[in-house]
Amino acid sequence: MTDHRTHYVTTSDGVTIGGTVHGHGPALVFLQGLIGDGDLDWTRVVEHLADRFTCHLPSMRGRGLSGDSPNLGTGRVATDYVTYVESIGEPVGLTGWSGGATQALAVAAHSDVVAAVAPFEPVAASTFNEQTRGIVGAALGGTGQLAAEGRLAEAVRAFAGFPFTEQELAAADDYFEDAARYVPTLLNHFQQMFAEEAPQVADDPEALGSIGVPVLVLTGSDTKALFTTSAQHVVGHVPDARIQQIPGAGHAAPLTHPEALAGALADFFTSVRQPA
Repeated sequence: MTDHRTHYVTTSDGVTIGGTVHGHGPALVFLQGLIGDGDLDWTRVVEHLADRFTCHLPSMRGRGLSGDSPNLGTGRVATDYVTYVESIGEPVGLTGWSGGATQALAVAAHSDVVAAVAPFEPVAASTFNEQTRGIVGAALGGTGQLAAEGRLAEAVRAFAGFPFTEQELAAADDYFEDAARYVPTLLNHFQQMFAEEAPQVADDPEALGSIGVPVLVLTGSDTKALFTTSAQHVVGHVPDARIQQIPGAGHAAPLTHPEALAGALADFFTSVRQPA
């Protein structure tokens, strides 16, 4: 896509949050997952939406067009995103991938400018069983070891072995190479996340219950069970929420099934804009 521009805001602690903007129409904001940045994660999807929507792709601090900062806690990142969406100047539709889907729910719980949310596979860690927690721990341990050896692309792949299927891992080599530079930020984010005492919004029934806009939780039909369980947890606590599957997709749908995911997003955000 060549028709793009940029949008920047400055946070309360002086960090610049920047996003690439594509297309024209009602505003949609796409929040990145934990591995890449706004452009790496969402450009494939936005190619199918920019003819109908103004698509904002902000990156977390330390990624993409955004400035760096040692403060990478989940609350700080959510506040960054609230600042970004409120600077757009109109009601927005909001989506996110994985950790970004979890952040999308947090933004919806704390900002009145969000008109509807369609998170793709948010993570509710409180629903993980002991086996899943062990898998996550092993993935992070392998990521840290490979990063210490300077093998950053392999470190990304090691982390992605937790959420991605084997088929998705095989299809994502270019993505891992592009995202390798963010491994130190990824590890710092997790270190700060584990030190936090407050639960994330996706884990907090009271916070989920405060979301007063329509929510469509999207999942892949072929995803791992932990994401299905997380989706059910979210839908069980958000007043106006439902689940929809992307046929044939796993957790990496923004990379492997962008057109199908874009179609689901377009249908949902168009429908919620229709008069009752």
